[in-house]
Amino acid sequence: MASSVMVMGTASNVGKSILCTALCRILHEDGYSVAPFKAQNMSLNSAATPSGREIGRAQAVQAEACGILPNEHMNPVLLKPTGRHQTQVVVQGRVYKTTSARDYLENRLDDVWEAVVDSYRFLADRYEWIVIEGAGSPVEMNLKPRDIANVRTAELADAHVLLVADIDRGGVFASIVGTLQLLEPSERARVKGIIINKFRGDRSLFTDGIRWIESYTGVPVLGVLPFLPDLNIEAEDSVALEEARYRLPAADGAVRVAVIQLPHMANFTDFDPLFLTPGVTVRFVQTPAELEDVHAIILPGSKDTLMDGLWLQETGLSAALAERRAAGCHIVGICGGFQLLGQRILDPDHWEGPIDEVAGLGWLPVVTTMTGSKRTMPVTGRVLGPLGPMPVEGYEIHMGRTERLAGGSPFAQVQSPDGDGAWFDGAVSDDGRVMGTYLHGIFHNDQFRRRWLTAICHQFGLQVPAAPDTSFSEMKSAALRRLSSAVRAHLDMPRLYGILGYAPKRGTPAETGGPALS
Repeated sequence: MASSVMVMGTASNVGKSILCTALCRILHEDGYSVAPFKAQNMSLNSAATPSGREIGRAQAVQAEACGILPNEHMNPVLLKPTGRHQTQVVVQGRVYKTTSARDYLENRLDDVWEAVVDSYRFLADRYEWIVIEGAGSPVEMNLKPRDIANVRTAELADAHVLLVADIDRGGVFASIVGTLQLLEPSERARVKGIIINKFRGDRSLFTDGIRWIESYTGVPVLGVLPFLPDLNIEAEDSVALEEARYRLPAADGAVRVAVIQLPHMANFTDFDPLFLTPGVTVRFVQTPAELEDVHAIILPGSKDTLMDGLWLQETGLSAALAERRAAGCHIVGICGGFQLLGQRILDPDHWEGPIDEVAGLGWLPVVTTMTGSKRTMPVTGRVLGPLGPMPVEGYEIHMGRTERLAGGSPFAQVQSPDGDGAWFDGAVSDDGRVMGTYLHGIFHNDQFRRRWLTAICHQFGLQVPAAPDTSFSEMKSAALRRLSSAVRAHLDMPRLYGILGYAPKRGTPAETGGPALS
């Protein structure tokens, strides 16, 4: 049975996911077989496993840090809010039920807890270490009796707990002391170390603060992690959209790309590769005025496509999009965004909500009807149309059946990894400037991304951005190495291993620390 270490936070967005990713990578580098685990996750940023199951994006990234493929047991319960106080509950990668928050908390927890126990034991029987991520705060007292993601999971796994606090938001002393005080004595005894995250400035100025925390709480401070900008590791929470890198000003001569920030936007990390491409400026937009100078527009996925279609009309964005289309803009819709580019979206059985039908933007010859089943799978294939032919890979996570009408052409021909049949995906307008696809991760394909940007540059007389020296996949690997080096450099690794009762299996940077991020 595996040993386990769990990262709990004093609040949401204090850095639990990133710290878990770093610990996964460090244990992997130090010679252990390790897997991530998060009992219950609430996120619209999900990933498809090779077996065609759906889990939170953070656990897929953490699996990559462990050097293993993701599976549904790493995140047995995924909650996907759909609006109107409803949540789609995904259990071990499959849709279990769409229900209200109250019904879920009062009537469904016992059912899903059985899946949590089953999934944890599945991983614990196969790996030496499990790195567990908590959710939010473990001491939301109105929810604590029904919270399955924090204390209850720590007890299931008999986990060593590390408590992480975000000093950048202020109130770090109160958040640490308050969290520990609200834990029961047996729960508090599991907390073996405190980690201060997102520190800016001269760390020596916080020495007295460390002494005070250790003296007052009796829990050692294992490290003070600096604020690490531009990690280039996929974020889980949409709060990341407020970070500066998502609101960059346009540089002179750059390809200006706008992503429509739909109210129910899902899988916003689809566009991360564009942020790392030289000569490209990307910003998320919510008003017509923000579209005035862009060369390309992306409509992302949505967890409530019909409601987001109405929002486009009510905000005037539909008209603004039409103006940019007439001006020559290239437009790409992914998943729900693809559906919005079509003629109509129908929901006669009200799978998404009370709306029967919404008109699409009308630029692709397709009609989508919402269904109760969800298609979740990784796919491979080749892009067709004006940018093809070229190989492509990605993954599908969507509800709805899309019918192609007369006109236009398919975007790609794809198949599942087992080669069980092939089908046409998406659609492309006759002029080639509007494309829709169900493939999440399309911009992670280096060749597609570069051909698409080249076509935009030719359209507007811009200089084609230089191709980076490395692929996006290599950039991700480098980012994980940088993260583990930075965390090693600022955590007391010998002390941490002493608390855990282990040591690195092989000579690694853990013995000497590593360079910090610049």
